[in-house]
Amino acid sequence: MPIVSPIPLNPLVDGRQSERALLVRRGVQRMLLQMNAHVLPELSLASGRRADLIAITRNAEIWIIEIKSSVEDFRVDRKWPEYRLHSDRFFFATHPEVPASIFPEECGFILSDGYGAEVVRDAPEHRLAPATRKSLLMRFARAGAARLLAAEMAGVSVPSIEGESD
Repeated sequence: MPIVSPIPLNPLVDGRQSERALLVRRGVQRMLLQMNAHVLPELSLASGRRADLIAITRNAEIWIIEIKSSVEDFRVDRKWPEYRLHSDRFFFATHPEVPASIFPEECGFILSDGYGAEVVRDAPEHRLAPATRKSLLMRFARAGAARLLAAEMAGVSVPSIEGESD
């Protein structure tokens, strides 16, 4: 086993996410799991941006969920419109202490309490071009496989998902 690995042991811990943002993420991930969607946090996109959460739903839609932990977090973010170029639906997610009224009506809205979440406003659909979809699906698959390998190499027990139906 090499001393230095090209695969970080935990690619999701970089110190940039606040505790509040991590709680929102956990609730949204639980909701997506209940919806039978597959989700990856902190996925780098072809544009160089990094999506807080990206999900592939049961009907093969690609969702990007941008987590906002405060009003100020939303106000300083000017990159979120770019995420629409990489998703079929785009959502903001936050917690009950952030007013829903600050988020644009043309985006979906998810409210999370850390234990679960609810889609309060569905996001309008804007289907990806086939080439963009293929590229994004490959990025999702490669990142997921790399993270699985890193977890196994770090000795983390990873459950099998055999028998899962499509």
